This record gives sequence, C-alpha cells and structure tokens, in this order.
Amino acid sequence: MSRRSAREIVLHLIFSHDFLGNTADELLDSRLSGDSFAALAGECELYEQLPAAAQIDYVQDAVKGVIEHAPELDAYIEKYAVGWNVGRLSHITRSVLRLCMYETLYMQIPVAASVNEALELAKKYDSDEAAAFINGVLGAFIKQEVQK
Repeated sequence: MSRRSAREIVLHLIFSHDFLGNTADELLDSRLSGDSFAALAGECELYEQLPAAAQIDYVQDAVKGVIEHAPELDAYIEKYAVGWNVGRLSHITRSVLRLCMYETLYMQIPVAASVNEALELAKKYDSDEAAAFINGVLGAFIKQEVQK
C-alpha cells in the first residue's frame, strides 16, 4: 500500500471521528483491523489489503496527532480561512485541512507533497471549488506558519 492510500485511510478515519467522537485508540482499534478491512473491501478498493507496517505507523501517528491537535489545527483554519467559521466548512474540507496542517507541522512531510495530496483528496471527495479554497487556506498557512 502506498503512502497516498494510507493518507486516504487517515482522511476516512478523521472524517469518521467528526461524527463518532470516539477516541483515537478506539477508532484505530475498530477500523484498522483485518475484519474491518474485509467488511469494507467490497465497497471500496482502498480496503482490499491492510497497510504494511510502515504505513500502519503513519496512519496511527497521523490519526492520533490530528485528533489530539484538532483545537490547534482548527484555530489555524479559522485564522487563514478568512471570513469562514470552522463549523461552516464541510467535514471533508475540515478533515483535509487538518491532515495537511498536521503533516507539515509535526510529521516532517515535505510541504509540497502534503499540499499536493491534500488537493487530490479534496478533488476526489469534495469539489474543485473546495480544492481551490483549501489551496488558498494552505498557501496562507504555509507562508505564515511553516516557512518562517
């Protein structure tokens, strides 16, 4: 499984967290298992195989980190999504922004790679307009917070 696929799984998990409100450990235990993947494999090609060990580590670190740092990440979203309240954003847009911001701040993922992947996920799960919005927010965020 590629990092791209693992990132997509992370997006699914943090998106689910918005609705379920369970802990990161509960979410990972229930959804990052062979049984869960087998149940979802028929619906989504992404779940046809469990991630390799390195990708499982990435998924666990990213999910736990995004959930732990959600208030901080949401403050950045509020700051750089001028005129938008985090609560008004779609769950998928908010999840994509949180993931990319977390990766660039805490996981040493190259900024260009993380932003590119965020935009690809937005185009796949949201709209071109959402991708443009995410690009603008991330551009301002990176300019001010990452490239100091």
